[in-house]
Amino acid sequence: MQSITQRLLTRGFGRPSGLLGRLGGRLMARGNAATEQHVVDLAAPTERDTVLVLGPGPGIGLAAAARRSAHVIGVDPSDVMLAMARRRCAPVIARGRLRLVSGTAARTGEPDASADVVISVNNLQLWPDLTAALAELHRVLRPGGRMVLAAHEKWLPTALPALAQTVRAAGFTSVRTWTWQPPTRMASTAALLSAVRGSG
Repeated sequence: MQSITQRLLTRGFGRPSGLLGRLGGRLMARGNAATEQHVVDLAAPTERDTVLVLGPGPGIGLAAAARRSAHVIGVDPSDVMLAMARRRCAPVIARGRLRLVSGTAARTGEPDASADVVISVNNLQLWPDLTAALAELHRVLRPGGRMVLAAHEKWLPTALPALAQTVRAAGFTSVRTWTWQPPTRMASTAALLSAVRGSG
């Protein structure tokens, strides 16, 4: 049974809902902005790349990705976050550069080998089944497609070397891990992982 604190964190950040979800979204928009932009820069999508953004929250990373790619898909399980992202990204949605869908890391609903880039910021620690999520991301990425994940280092479900091994076991290659300190006071150290889907 979840404690009151756990329920509040889930409604504010884990699977945002109601007033707490909207407040959590505002905090995420401020606290995650630098890391969101950094991850998009690292992934370096081109205009023709299809970019899958997992757990985009209020849409900061979506907007950054849509400035570089004409084919961005945001997948989030929270209706509150999808609504916030829809408002923030209304111009690029209207131009057909962004599509928002309800889903999770383990169930994106996207076709096999349909994405060139997968990015996710500060929600890896919320995935209930990391193995299932990585299998799904491997499925939706094209061979040679790249993935960049970031999470608060202090909230990682496992140490970075163990996470890298789990990613390799899911069929990814060229796995790299490192940490990065966002240049904002309210942002904590980010743990980063990049990988490529192998040809198998």
